[in-house]
Amino acid sequence: MQDLVNIFVKSIFVDNMVFAYFLGMCSYLAVSKTVKTSVGLGAAVIFVLIITVPVDYLMNQYLLAPGALVWLGAEYASVDLSFLSFIMFIAIIASMVQLVEMIVEKFSPSLYASLGIFLPLIAVNCAILGGSLFMQQREYQSIAEATAFGLGSGIGWFLAIVAIAAIREKIRYSNVPAPLRGLGITFVITGIMGLAFMTFMGIKL
Repeated sequence: MQDLVNIFVKSIFVDNMVFAYFLGMCSYLAVSKTVKTSVGLGAAVIFVLIITVPVDYLMNQYLLAPGALVWLGAEYASVDLSFLSFIMFIAIIASMVQLVEMIVEKFSPSLYASLGIFLPLIAVNCAILGGSLFMQQREYQSIAEATAFGLGSGIGWFLAIVAIAAIREKIRYSNVPAPLRGLGITFVITGIMGLAFMTFMGIKL
């Protein structure tokens, strides 16, 4: 249980997708103009990550990894389908994003309209694919660990986009120098927030 908590907390603060690896920056910058749309997109990212990472873990363990097909018979022990990882992971991600898009459109048309093109673009959000690839690289030992990592990564991305959206809403009333207005000051604030999150690296988990 302690290992799961460690993975969960580390993926939120220490290995934050935005502030540690700068993944998913396109959606992070484009949708973070208001807190409302940021919360909607952040929740969608959590939903997609918490489903795709465990599913991709199972696919990797029982289909793609070297020797994963041994359950079909001893003659398949040498089969290595890891070269298909990118294609298979993206297929799973695209399917989940399509499901999220249909749910949001049905139950919150206003949020669907405000998110616009960025909702289907979750399918090519590098933070989503990064979650599955990090899971594969770190060789988690169980589906519970993969799920904890996926949930933590989603919450970390959610916190990042909601935080920057709240700051951007407030900063409209500030006297920002003309050359930095818009994305300029957003990049500066993101860098400062990234430095702030680096302080969590000193925590022993």
